[in-house]
Order: sequence, then C-alpha cells, then structure tokens
Amino acid sequence: MSDASVGVQRTVAPEVALPSPGRWIRDNLFSSITNSVQTVVFTVILLGLLRWALGLVFAEDTDWTAVATNMRLLFTYNYPTAQYGRIWVATGTVLAAVGASCGAWNINPGMTVRRLSVSGTGTGAFLLVIGVITPASTPSSIRTWIVIIGTALVLISLTALRIVDKPHRRSVSFASLLVTFGVAVVAFLWLFPFGNYGFTQGAVYAEPGLVAESTRVPWTVLMAIVVSAFFLGRETVRRLGEAGGLIRRSLTVFWVVGPLFLVFLVLRDPAFDMGYVLRVDIPIAAGFVLAGAVLISLLGQPARAELARIVGAVLAAGAVFNWMAGFMGWYPMLQKVRISFALLALLVLLLPTLAGERAARLRLMGLWAVAMVIFHWLITGMNTPSTLEIAAPPFLGGFVLTVTIAYYVMLASFPVGVLLALARTSKLPIFRVLATGYIEVIRGVPLITVLFFFSIMLPLFLPRGMGISDLAAVFAGYAVFSAAYMAENIRGGLQSVRHGQFEAADALGLTTVQRTGLIVLPQALRVSIPNLVGQAIATFKETSLIAIVGGFDLLRIANATIPNQPDFLGQKRPGLLFISLIYFVFAYSMSRASQNLETRLGSARA
Repeated sequence: MSDASVGVQRTVAPEVALPSPGRWIRDNLFSSITNSVQTVVFTVILLGLLRWALGLVFAEDTDWTAVATNMRLLFTYNYPTAQYGRIWVATGTVLAAVGASCGAWNINPGMTVRRLSVSGTGTGAFLLVIGVITPASTPSSIRTWIVIIGTALVLISLTALRIVDKPHRRSVSFASLLVTFGVAVVAFLWLFPFGNYGFTQGAVYAEPGLVAESTRVPWTVLMAIVVSAFFLGRETVRRLGEAGGLIRRSLTVFWVVGPLFLVFLVLRDPAFDMGYVLRVDIPIAAGFVLAGAVLISLLGQPARAELARIVGAVLAAGAVFNWMAGFMGWYPMLQKVRISFALLALLVLLLPTLAGERAARLRLMGLWAVAMVIFHWLITGMNTPSTLEIAAPPFLGGFVLTVTIAYYVMLASFPVGVLLALARTSKLPIFRVLATGYIEVIRGVPLITVLFFFSIMLPLFLPRGMGISDLAAVFAGYAVFSAAYMAENIRGGLQSVRHGQFEAADALGLTTVQRTGLIVLPQALRVSIPNLVGQAIATFKETSLIAIVGGFDLLRIANATIPNQPDFLGQKRPGLLFISLIYFVFAYSMSRASQNLETRLGSARA
C-alpha cells in the first residue's frame, strides 16, 4: 500500500534528531532529585484533583438524564419540533461552508505521524488513568468504554510509531484527519449506547440503546456533507487555477452575510407579503441601486474627485436631516430608506478613494448593487412576521444564540477596532481625541452596564416608529464594548511597526490608504494575533451575560431553566458541567487555531 493511499505524504523538513518518549521524560521530569520530587508531588496533587472532579461528574446525586433529556433545549431552546428541519438545514449549510473553505484555502496543519502518535498515546493514557481512579459510583459500562477507548488509542499510536519509517518526517494530510473525524463521529452515534431520552406528553422517557434515529441520520448526513464539501472546494479551486479566487471571495462573502440569512430567513421563516414586496420593497432597492450606479459613473472619475466630495457632503447633510426628521416626527419615511440614504452618502464620500478607471467603476457598481440587494432583503426579512409557532419568545436561544452573538460581535467589532486604533494613532488631533475618548469611556464602564443601557435606554433615543429587538440591542452593546478592547489590541500591533516601514512606503510613492492597507496593517495584525484571539475567547465566554438582560443562552438554560423542571428540580450540576465542557472545547480550539496561524505566518517565536 502506497503512502498516498493512506493519506501520508513526505515533507521536506530537515533531519532532526528527536528523543524517545522515555528519554524526554527522563530529561524533563526526572533530571534531578528536585525535579523528581516536584514531579511526584504535583502528579499526586493533579490525580487528587482529577478524582475529585470525577467524583462530581459521577456522583450519585448527579442526574445526567437532565442534560440528555434537554439536549435540544440547550442547543436550540424552544424551537418548534415541527419545523426542526430548518435547524438541520442551517447546520448543514454552515458545515458545508466550513468544509469548502478549508478545501478552497488548502488548509493543512502539517501534523506529523510522531506528533499524532504522541497526542494519541497521551490521550489514551489519560483515559486509562481516568478508568482506574474513577469513584465506585461510576457505572461499570462507562468505565469499560473508557478503558477500551484508552487502550485502543495507546495501541494504535504506538503501532504507528513502530511501522511508519521516520515518523517525525512524515505528515498526515488534513483530508485524512477530516475523514477520520467524520467516521469516528458516525461510528460513535451508531455503535455507542448513549441511550434515547426526551419528553413525551410532558413526561420524561429514557430508553437504553442507541440515540434516536432522528439524531443519528442527520448527523451522519452532516459529516458526509462537510467531508464532501472539503474535497469539492479543494478540487474546484485547483481546476480553476487563478479563477479559483472567485470561489474564495464568494466564501468570504458568505461568512459575512450567510449566517444572517440562515438566522433571519431560514430559522425565523418570515411570511413575506409578496404584494407589498413587489410594490414597495423591490422598487426602493432598485432605486438605490440605480442611484448609486449613476453617482459612481458620474463622480467616480479621478478628475471629479473634488466634485464627489462636495456632493457627498451635501448627501451626508441630507442624511443627517432625515434622521433628525425621524426623531422629531416631521414626515414619515421607512427606516431602511433613511439607512440606505446614509449609506449612499458614505459611498459618494469614499468615491475619490475607491473608484478610478472604467473597470474599477464597473466593479464598484456591482459591489454596490449586491450590497443593496442583500441589505434590503435582510431588512425586509427581519421586519416581516415569522411563521414559527413558539410558546415563548425569542425564537433564538441556547447554543445557537451564544454562537451567533459571539460570531457577529467579533465580526462587527474588528473593523471598528481597526478604525479606532488608526484614529488613536493618527496625527490629526480631532480623530485622535475622539477615538481616545471613546476607548477610555467604554473601557471604564462594566459590560453589564453597557448591555443594560442598550437593552433599556437605547429605544428611547430611536426615531418615532422605529424599534429594536432585544437581540439586536444586546448585539449592539456587545459590539460597542468589544470594539474598544479590540482597538487597543490592534494599537499595540501598530506600535510594533518600525518607522522605517513608513519611510519605505513613502519612498515608493504610496498613498496613506495604500501604505496603511498594504504595509502597516498586515504587519500589525500579524503581531496582534495572540491578543486578538484572546479577545475572541473572552467575547465568546462573556456571552453568558446575555442571561442578565433576558436572553436564554446556555448558562441561563443550564442554571435556571432545567433545574426548575418538575422532573429535575435542583439539578444544576450536570448542566453547568456540560456547558463548561462546551466553553472549554471552543476556547481551546480557538487557541490552537491561533497557534497554527502564528506558525504559518511566521509570527511565533521559536
């Protein structure tokens, strides 16, 4: 059997003499009497803490049926069972985009056989230790499965080290890892007796055996989708060559607007009034598309830059007047028209920088048309009544709410943070003072205060007839708060760029925008990766504060909803332990991804 058939390929890494596991343990853990004593003492302490934690997990008064029965509640809150297929469609779309993105960008961490074997041996040994020290209250079936899995991991890992020639020089492809992961998930679902739990007519049922077929089949399909999307994305980009950049750009656009479509158009399922859409919504969107195209055509030429600034200033003044009229109630106007007018003014103000020759103007027209169509479609979907029959609002909750808020807060706060960081380091006093004031004020206020302000006070400042949902208010508050911290992280990276880089950019005749976008920001962001990922992890964990302002996130469901069910009164421990595991897995995954990205970009220290 060839190396390629098993997904193993040679690398060109230089020959490196690596110590054996026994030699590494001897040199690092038992190199002296002091190190040996410390190793033994801390091992005993860690084993004691691990046994205590296992005692909490497998205690007789810890009823894991509370988690197993409420799995749907934890992940999707009270989404209607009759329309649950929409959850699977949205999940499949996201996983397909994940697989296609990994394939299109040819993600390949370069895991060597030795590294995988060492990780597998360590994981297997850890599972064996757990199987040995678990308390007597642990079910025998669980202990048996832990020992079997641990033994299998150790044997497979050690065998790989023996049979593979030069394991430290051979890497396992990402495709092989992805397929293995998918097969493992499917095998666990179809072989491991997790049991079948749920509610029927208000009563809990718990059946031994495999999980419900309504769970096994969708997850099997989802694993097939993500693996197939990876190979399809990789092969499509490879065959298209330079044209493959269009696939990558399309995936980038999806990751910006795709989740919004999934949340507000797929999961929320708005009941569109097609008559109103044809009479009002489409003509408004078409009007702004046409207006933007005309202005780009007339004012986007380099010789008309000054005229573009004047027209942009006039339109900006008109946009401000429109908002003031909305506050005062002088005349009625759809809020999306006011927002679109403000975006049109911003477009004209940026024309001297964005536009240029005819090809650039045509490209900008296309981008403007796509942006207007997406914007008006989303706003129409958000403002249209939903067809979901929900016992209690909101329609979004649990893990879906946590991930959605965290993702879009990070996505929105990043560009705002970049602009604030650039403004604070600007030589123009007005930008520097405004940015500094914003950052220091926001950083001086607790996050919960910001969330309360946006959820309670913000509606008082909106124009008449304009409302904001609790979900949108929480998102706005999080984004405003996170942007201030993001700006300081990026400012640290900006300060690391040497002054000679600025002088070199000026010597090449680059404009300020070109110098910032092509020279300064790439270097600053590369240095800022650890801080930015730390901010992303903090943002993900801070979504638990949604519960304080009325949101039903993972924490609130595990801490308040499940323990108040008649069948599980007071059962907080299993739910809190389960969501702690979820937070840890996501935080650790982001941390590992950050380290891999630093290695690829060469920003990690040796």
